Amino acid sequence: MSTQIPADLKYAKSHEWSRIAGDTATVGITDHAQHELTDVVFVELPALGRQVKAGEACAVVESVKTASDIYAPLSGEVIELNKAVADNPSLVNTEPYVGGWFFKLKLAAPAEAGQLLSVDQYRQQIGG
Repeated sequence: MSTQIPADLKYAKSHEWSRIAGDTATVGITDHAQHELTDVVFVELPALGRQVKAGEACAVVESVKTASDIYAPLSGEVIELNKAVADNPSLVNTEPYVGGWFFKLKLAAPAEAGQLLSVDQYRQQIGG
């Protein structure tokens, strides 16, 4: 099964994706990451209003295999949480880029997006 890597997203080396629109970023984990985790059974989201720094652990995803920290790919304030993924963690497996997003950030430093990986760089990192 080939891994989906949408071209319109930016990627962190730690396998989070960001969909940036103006000064807001939607954050989730990549298709590659969810394949590695296998069946996701629990998602712990950050607190609404939390200030996060790029690279900071801010959420947790648990699968039948392991628990993994989710890192903020960009700095900012958590302004929205995806309650659907907390209620139905399998969305991370079935639609990592659509219904399986985790949270939205109001960006503190939009220029940080330039430090994230492009689709080609991320594909190279995961050997795709």
